[in-house]
Amino acid sequence: MLKKMRGFTLIELLIVVAIIGILAALLIPNALEAIQKAKQKSAMKAIMTVSTAAVDYITDRGDWTGVTQNGPLVAANPFVTAIGAFYIKVVPVLDPWNTAYQAYVGATVTTLIPGAVAPNAPAADDFAMASFGRNKVTGPTSATSYTIANPEGGLYSVTGMTSFDNDLAAWNGAWVCGPRTTAVAS
Repeated sequence: MLKKMRGFTLIELLIVVAIIGILAALLIPNALEAIQKAKQKSAMKAIMTVSTAAVDYITDRGDWTGVTQNGPLVAANPFVTAIGAFYIKVVPVLDPWNTAYQAYVGATVTTLIPGAVAPNAPAADDFAMASFGRNKVTGPTSATSYTIANPEGGLYSVTGMTSFDNDLAAWNGAWVCGPRTTAVAS
């Protein structure tokens, strides 16, 4: 007599593989978006941490006399040395996408934020910090969208993966380019 063979049929295996494929197609995009959102939040936290240290430095010293910074952060530059000595334990120089944070002090703030002009023209105590986001280049929404007349011009809604290509920028510790935190009134 023949014993009945135990195991899975080809149809059963194909159904299981199809179910796994459908689940993967649904879950992977959400997981990738969650990873990018976490990186964006991490970059925002780092920018605010450095901004807080810079505000503390300005409170103690008055301005950026003797400190120059106009572009990518480098570990041993005067800005990092000035705030790293007392105001912040570790100054992050790379954003979560492994690109150097951009920092500007004094009048050079307008290099990053052209809209930072009259009536509040950059002074000797101004500073700006930015990350170029996932695409590692400026834009599509960048600090250039900010103006005194339209302070929300640089804010954007996160609507998908391309939203993480937008820049993050803070001027004197206030966001001038970043994701909206509240719903836009219609």
